Amino acid sequence: MTDVDHPVLLHTVLDAEDVRGLAEFYRELLGLIYRPGDERDEAPDWLVLTDTDGTRQLAFQRVERLARPTWPDDDVPQQLHLDLTVPDRESLERQHRRALQLGAQLRLDRTDDADEPLYVYVDPAGHPFCIFVG
Repeated sequence: MTDVDHPVLLHTVLDAEDVRGLAEFYRELLGLIYRPGDERDEAPDWLVLTDTDGTRQLAFQRVERLARPTWPDDDVPQQLHLDLTVPDRESLERQHRRALQLGAQLRLDRTDDADEPLYVYVDPAGHPFCIFVG
């Protein structure tokens, strides 16, 4: 094993009261797959999603109570959000419809921005994420 002078990011972990439900949302949205064995866990406290080559992308950890961010209001800050990109405006609209069908809630429509059209959503657990033309 090569010694490096910095840590390497393994994956991003999202808290959820419903671990399977949130993992399913992102599995569908991003086309990811479960880490071997995670697809069979019936009462998961922890799940990992990977891309097709096995590289970890997202993990989900069960919590008893999750305070949903109130963004853009500051009562409960975002704390973290995911930025997702698509190649063009047509893809942005297609992915917008998919995100809503999968259970995302729209928080901000900034598609009229000529430099960086985007949508801001919250996932079913309340975590914010953006989809924009990148």
